[in-house]
Amino acid sequence: MKQVHSNIIQFRGSHYQFGLKQGEELKNSLTVKNREQQWKVRKKRFAIDPSEAKQAITTFAPSLWEELLGLRDALEWPIEQVLTEFGGYRLDYVRSGCSIVTGDNYLIRNYDYHPKTYEGRYVLLKPTDEGYATIGPSQRITGRSDGMNEMGLVMGYNFMHRKKPGNGFICGMIGRIVLEQCANVAEAVEMLKNIPHRHSFSYIVYDKTGETYVVEASPRGVEVRKSNVCTNHFEIMEKENRNYLVDSKRRMDVIQSQQPEFKQAYDAFRLFNDTGKGVFSTEYQNWAGTIHTSAYFPNQLESWFVLGGNQEPTTFDFFEWLQDKDIMLSRVIGEVDTDIPFAHMDKHADWFNRK
Repeated sequence: MKQVHSNIIQFRGSHYQFGLKQGEELKNSLTVKNREQQWKVRKKRFAIDPSEAKQAITTFAPSLWEELLGLRDALEWPIEQVLTEFGGYRLDYVRSGCSIVTGDNYLIRNYDYHPKTYEGRYVLLKPTDEGYATIGPSQRITGRSDGMNEMGLVMGYNFMHRKKPGNGFICGMIGRIVLEQCANVAEAVEMLKNIPHRHSFSYIVYDKTGETYVVEASPRGVEVRKSNVCTNHFEIMEKENRNYLVDSKRRMDVIQSQQPEFKQAYDAFRLFNDTGKGVFSTEYQNWAGTIHTSAYFPNQLESWFVLGGNQEPTTFDFFEWLQDKDIMLSRVIGEVDTDIPFAHMDKHADWFNRK
């Protein structure tokens, strides 16, 4: 077992100021050093035109461009490097897992991915310039892997495939834009229909109305359906699915078979986070191990978060934080059953073969 942590990042201010703060914290960090090493092995299969990226980002979330400029100024990097690391536009994304269920005032999500990509940041952001306040784990610094905004809109996404990528945004940046720009599921669905998608993902959106929509999105089209369970396959755009769907359908069957037994959100949380119940994954080497479990409660604007399995959730009162009452905790600590290094904690979290 490996002890891991996520730092709690709290910020109220403009996006540019937030970019500056993040850049100052990232300077000389293991996260940045490991990313630099990773690029020595992983060949870039894309080119980013700064003017094209700026046009795309400012079309959907103008202030996010200001955050990138803040990162640029603090890190003293050319904008091309900032966009490659943090821009969320026309980047590559590798495979992952993930499972989501919604119920009476909750969305619970397992984030299944590779430790060498994990950056260990749980972010509470209240912009003073533009956009809704949000809470959730970051992904590639500027993106969000899941989260909730001040209006009670909750978002998570599940990987489908990365075949035939398009000119668009990757999942984490799409999640961030949805949370900052949309007040409810109707607005979120509309945004997901209009924003360009780089890869194929399902985006699950849920709000105070209790409505859950699964938006099946790829560079070639978008379909919308209602469902309160989602794993890693499309139900409508079946031609977009990968060939191997056994584990995705197995996890879906486990969740659906147990749903009638959920008396409260905690029961669903235990199904997802307990290691022996069929949803939690230890396939870290295969890019599909469960790193964190999140839960969001839109009616009271509360969230739960844990790292690793068999954990009791850390509770965040987002409503109180919005009233300027800071979270007193500095980090969440958990245990993950792997010896693979984490990008934000360990040296050599790269792709070189090492003994």
